[in-house]
Parts: sequence; structure tokens; C-alpha cells
Amino acid sequence: MAAPSEHVEPAETDTKEAPGTSNDPETSDPEPAADPDEDGDEEEDGTEPPEPKIRDTPQDIRLEAIANTVDLHPTRDLLVFGDIDGDVYAYSYSCTEGENKELWSSGHHMKSCRQVRFSADGLKVYTVSRDKAVHLLDAERGQLVTRIRGAHEAPINSLLLVDENILATGDDRGTLKVWDMRKGTAIMDLKHHEDYISDITVDQAKRILLTTSGDGTMGVFNIKRRRFELLSESQSGDLTSVAIMKRGKKVVCGSSEGTIYIFNWNGFGATSDRFAIKAESVECIVPVTDNIMCTAAMDGYIRAVNLLPNRVIGCIGQHVGEPIEELAKSWDSRFLVSSAHDQLIKFWDISSLQNTTVNEYRKRKKKGGRMKSLTKKAHGDNDFFSGLVEETEKKEEEEEEEDDSNSGSD
Repeated sequence: MAAPSEHVEPAETDTKEAPGTSNDPETSDPEPAADPDEDGDEEEDGTEPPEPKIRDTPQDIRLEAIANTVDLHPTRDLLVFGDIDGDVYAYSYSCTEGENKELWSSGHHMKSCRQVRFSADGLKVYTVSRDKAVHLLDAERGQLVTRIRGAHEAPINSLLLVDENILATGDDRGTLKVWDMRKGTAIMDLKHHEDYISDITVDQAKRILLTTSGDGTMGVFNIKRRRFELLSESQSGDLTSVAIMKRGKKVVCGSSEGTIYIFNWNGFGATSDRFAIKAESVECIVPVTDNIMCTAAMDGYIRAVNLLPNRVIGCIGQHVGEPIEELAKSWDSRFLVSSAHDQLIKFWDISSLQNTTVNEYRKRKKKGGRMKSLTKKAHGDNDFFSGLVEETEKKEEEEEEEDDSNSGSD
């Protein structure tokens, strides 16, 4: 029986007070009065405040708890994230230093928030939690609009918005549900996985739903006919993430072994190819172009990976030594955002990936060499050394090309 939804009347106490603010007149410090002499001096001297510093990427956002999930607004410079305490936050971000601002926070979930997603129009925010509930929030103020209590019998782990009215959720025991939010009821309730559902995606036609699971299989579900189609062959490790690439012709799955598995569309039973990217675990995959994806791993590295030919292009960035939970791409495809166990939200400039091409010919890589840096912050946040790193890598590439030309073709 489907769990009933409840409409929640807006309440002033739903959203938290921003840190450092107070409405108590007894504890709030009065605003200091402006000094007329100071203003006069500034006008007489003709001095102006310094121009704000413009950065290549917005500043990191430091959190009070680890963020499990992050998503970016479809048309504006806004983001939302959910943390292990069950709180959801909304921020505006900017490349102007000091301009990142908290807009609201919500503490409606009783346990860890596992996934958060903007609606396609950016007016709503959907969240799921370990408390087994599905919440719909107003994106402007963070107020709770709709709550589905006990949406699953097990903690909910994954969430996908199929369209403006339909969403899919997967739980820790392998159950997939598809919801019609106009009625607040489940129109599909199927259990074919033997372990947690780690990720969900859907094709462009909104017909085929794909799931990955800790049981090592990919599930295929037909939304239009509301039925289960098949499970792929089981892989040796957990399948942790899924994405559709190559204009719908290929499906890629990340795994706990650091291997990316590739399926042909309409050939979901068995993999067509696979390759290891030397990561501890591929936790998240975000397509950037038809051929290039960004992956997040337990080792803290964000890698740009090309599909066919299969290879790691280089390093986008890292949360040093800290597992990365999720990646998200900005509405203009300029930034990639990452959340990790270091309690930071970081921004990476991925605009150059749009024009990156990978040749079939593979250059010989020096043994023990590190990944090529694709951003200034790829191997650290110290911009002072970024130019030196880029020059060193350019010199190494020139040496490799020279070695290849001298060796001839075998």
C-alpha cells in the first residue's frame, strides 16, 4: 500500500536562522553610528574602497557537517546540499570574493539527508533521507511543502526526478519506487536488487529507468509500461553510479573496484567493455560532453575520463585524502562542484573540457608520473605554484613527444 503524502502549511519556524544572526534585542549588538567626519574625509581625499577580487572559481564553502549530496540550480548560480545531520542548505555562489551567501537552511529530516535535487524549473527541491521520508521544499525559502512519511520500509538512498510530476527512489534493501507527486502515491513498487540501490538515471525519452546496486548488477525498468525488464550480469564489486553517454548509445557504471563498466544500449545483459582508472572506488559520474565524464573517487581525486578511446585525461581537482560523496555540474557547464568528507564544497573550472579531444594514439607515460593537471587547483589550492606545475607538465609532454618521434613505429 502506497504511503500517503501530507501537505504541510508553511511555518516561520521551518527554516533555521542563519549562523551569526539573532533576533533577540537583548543579545543583539546595536549597529554603530556612522561617523560623519570619516565620510567627509573620504570624500575630501577622493579615496575609494578597493575593488573586490574576482576569482577563477567561487571560494570553497566550509560546512558544519559532512555533505552527502549536492545539486545546482538549472538556471541560476545557486546550490543546495544535504548533510549527515539531516539538514538542507541553499547558497548563492559567485566568483567575486566574499560573495557566497547562505540563503536558507532546513532541518525537516530526522536523520541523514541522502540525496537532494532541484526540479527542472528550479522552483522546488526534493530530498530523501535515512528517515525513510520524501520531502518537497520551496526552493526560494526552504519551507516544507509536502512530506511523504514512511515512503519506503528501509532507509532511502537515491533519488531521480523523471519529470515535473514523476520521481524515482531507491532504498537500502534494493526496492525501487516511482512516485506520481500529483497524488503522492507510488505507481511502481518493485524489488529486484538484493542490495542497496546506489544510483538511478533515465533515458531522454523518459521511458527506460536504469539502476545500479550494491549487488553488482544494473537494473532495467520500463516506466511507460510500469514493469521490470532485466538485470545485467553481476560484476565482482558494487556498482556505485550510472550515466548515459555517446548520445544514448552507451551506458557507463562506476564500481567499488575502481573499474568503469560499459554497456551498449539495448545490450544491457552483459558489458561490452570495461577499464580500470586506478581509483579506489568510482563513487559518482557526471557527463560533461558526449565523450567526456568526470568521476569522483574514494581517494579524493576528481578525474576527467574519455570514453572510446577509454582513458583518463587528467585531474580536475581533489579533496586531499578525503572520500568524495558527490559531483554536480553548473547550469552553464562552467563549474563542477564537489562535496567530500573534509566538510567542504569545492568549485572547479571545467570550461576547457568542452573543447578537449582525445586521439586514438596514446602517448607513453613516464612510470610513476602523476596525472596531468586540467585546472589550476588540480593538485592543490596554492595558485603561486600553478604556473610552475603547468610549465613542468608542458615540458614533460614535449619530451614524451620527442621520445616517441625518435623511437619510430614498431
